[in-house]
Amino acid sequence: MSPTMLDRYRRWFDYEKDSHRKVLASLDSVAAEGRDSDAYRKALDLLGHILAARRMWLHRLDPAFERPPAVFPTDVVRAGLEGEFEAMERGWEDYLGRLTEADLDRDLTYPTSEGATFRSTLADILIHVHGHSFYHRGQIASLVRAAGGQPAATDFILWAREPADPPAV
Repeated sequence: MSPTMLDRYRRWFDYEKDSHRKVLASLDSVAAEGRDSDAYRKALDLLGHILAARRMWLHRLDPAFERPPAVFPTDVVRAGLEGEFEAMERGWEDYLGRLTEADLDRDLTYPTSEGATFRSTLADILIHVHGHSFYHRGQIASLVRAAGGQPAATDFILWAREPADPPAV
């Protein structure tokens, strides 16, 4: 049986959780002298933005979840980020676990950070949230390299592929 779209969104979220851990580890690969650099601080702020944006969307989808104080946090510190990501991820796991396939076509109305109101399908929101993290992880990888660290390898195919025997000739 083919996976449903909801199965795919849940799988993509599992990939994203793994990517968060790899990005956190890449920040730890920056030597002490590189951690005072603009690149390192910008990488931390971008990772904080990924976290805050995920939390904001979760709040928009289900107001029972806490709204983050800012979507573009500044002066983010490395200490405690694992715990913050784990808490956000538990919220998303709970939310995704309650969805049905029919929910994906539901229209949702929400305010933006600028105060405008828009409507989107849940499916469009979920793919946006997933793609948003791709975009910023690429930026973080460049910044980690500029700070002297080892960027995380977070390409989806690296996470999803499985070893196989070569085809018979």
